[in-house]
Amino acid sequence: MRLSLIALAMLATAPLTARAASPVNYTYAEAGYTHLDADANDFGSLKLNGAYLRGAWAINDSFHAFASYSRVADSTSAGVVSGKIDIDELAVGGGWQMALSERVHFTTDLAWVRLAQSEKLSGFPTGSGYEHLNGRWEDSVNAGRITIGLRGKPSARTEAWIKAGVLDGNRIDGEFVGTLGGQFNLTPTWGIVSQAEWTGDFTQYTTGVRARF
Repeated sequence: MRLSLIALAMLATAPLTARAASPVNYTYAEAGYTHLDADANDFGSLKLNGAYLRGAWAINDSFHAFASYSRVADSTSAGVVSGKIDIDELAVGGGWQMALSERVHFTTDLAWVRLAQSEKLSGFPTGSGYEHLNGRWEDSVNAGRITIGLRGKPSARTEAWIKAGVLDGNRIDGEFVGTLGGQFNLTPTWGIVSQAEWTGDFTQYTTGVRARF
């Protein structure tokens, strides 16, 4: 929460009298590494690693479309017993932005989100009483996500954003969503981007490379 308040203050107090920075950009493509911490209730926490893709396209000065996909996995073994879990997330949506100043935009996003989970267990011997656990199980959840936030440029080479909202759908009952991210521009086109997103019992971190157009 402290980091969120600092980021919000940076966006809100960016000096308006400074030399004009490059505008907030809504057309980009990025890819990189992602890490997911998930609360597995009685089984403790899961730590999964993988990759992600994300992109957006500015339709005009007020609207943009976006999509993202991530896949994380983890595996473990104990003797002859082994298990693997995969979690995929696909999000597609659109957003509206309004300039509050030359450096700061108010944003609101609406997205359809699909979460898919696959688990595979093997190695339980016949007669152990657990052989019925051998196999593969798949499950998925569809939900809608709405967020509001601020996005802006604290300096000519940096960009930051903060968002909060709700994820709701089948078997998801109004989970809070919070996002805090930032970018450092290496060139006018290329930048390093990092983001943290909290959704209920899930915390996802992404770090990647973004190309803006």
